[in-house]
Amino acid sequence: MFKENTGEKKESRNEVKEAKKVDVSKLVSIIPPPSELRRKETRITEKRIRIRYDESLAENTAKISKKLAETIGVKEDDQIEIVVAGKKKFIFKATISGDVEENQVYCYPEELREKGVADNSIATIRKHRG
Repeated sequence: MFKENTGEKKESRNEVKEAKKVDVSKLVSIIPPPSELRRKETRITEKRIRIRYDESLAENTAKISKKLAETIGVKEDDQIEIVVAGKKKFIFKATISGDVEENQVYCYPEELREKGVADNSIATIRKHRG
């Protein structure tokens, strides 16, 4: 009789131990790897675009797409800087529009023509820091 009781106790102890064990892989999946902890997000600060003339815009105004504005971190009425060939720099007030292609920026053409920038020229756009 005594031996039968200890056998039952051992079985019940094994069941309790199995119930207490936690799956380690579930715990590890919650903890991010070290490379993720040190990772920094890279933010695009400038982008190559095409400049298009738009006579209907107000002076010193540029119309950019909503997606491009989000990419470079520009909000409505912020100042943007457009640089052509690394030499000619223009500063415009940004107007965000949904009907503009992502890689095109429409600008008031008078100042561009004076400095010799043609329609459909390639340029770099960034948020103005100044």
